[in-house]
Amino acid sequence: MSNAGILGIGSYTEGREVTNFDFEKTLDTSDEWIRTRTGIESRIFAPDDVDTSDMAYHSAKEAMDDAGLTGEDIDLILVATVTPDYPFPSVSALIQTRLGAVNAAAMDISAACAGFIYGMSVAEQYIKTETYKHILVVGVEKLTKITDMTDRNTAVLFGDGAGAVVMGPVADDKGILAIELGADGAGAMHIRQDPQMIMNGREVFKFAVRQMGESSLSVLKKAGLTKDDVDFLVPHQANIRIMEAARERLELPKEKMAVTVNKYGNTSSSSIPIAMVEELKNGKIKDGDVVVLVGFGSGLVWGAAAIRWGK
Repeated sequence: MSNAGILGIGSYTEGREVTNFDFEKTLDTSDEWIRTRTGIESRIFAPDDVDTSDMAYHSAKEAMDDAGLTGEDIDLILVATVTPDYPFPSVSALIQTRLGAVNAAAMDISAACAGFIYGMSVAEQYIKTETYKHILVVGVEKLTKITDMTDRNTAVLFGDGAGAVVMGPVADDKGILAIELGADGAGAMHIRQDPQMIMNGREVFKFAVRQMGESSLSVLKKAGLTKDDVDFLVPHQANIRIMEAARERLELPKEKMAVTVNKYGNTSSSSIPIAMVEELKNGKIKDGDVVVLVGFGSGLVWGAAAIRWGK
């Protein structure tokens, strides 16, 4: 069986920067209130004429270029999103032709902020069993489509963006070491779209603080590793206090955790790949590093992956 890992990575974070001070003009809130409670200073709102599939395409194309592959090399496209262009067709199908991925099957995944890790887990199975060789996994959201900009509890939290990886066979000592997935439908209604975003912030916070740490430790145990083996943590970029709780459970110094929530806010399924792109550019993720990815989202669902970085 082949080890599955990341061959290329890309992101899309273009659009209008909206700062906390911009929200001060329209909502009963302040930069200090938002920043101290969430860690968010600004977020990106995609242009009106750019939809979810457009962002997905750009991030996927960048990941393919990074992997040195063409569209014809892609066997399967998996897109994690809760904000598709349409209920159907899928975003994955919409980008297939634009990417020239004429040989690829296409499927969307709905697991909210944990969607990217769910997508990676699906891709891993196909690669390990040698059913497919090269799989695109995209996390993409245009959350501004479903966010009530008059609700100060949610409007300030979310932004738009996309991140993508090409997954394929890697060396025996590289790639995914373990994946942990889970769900607790009893809390499903704490984050929902009806028809816009509705969130019980207090309950979600309590769930996330517990689950992010537990999932990180659990996936390390599955991989036969300990906290001491972790070189870098890439948590879902939802709230700096939730992220810090996960980092402290792993006993990592601050410089070993990805932080992009200050620039992009919560971009749901795209936040983890966007953060990986940023930290790769910053030189914080290096070949051979043990990297832990961990996220949670509406469902309530969660996921974590332990990866040894490299091809």
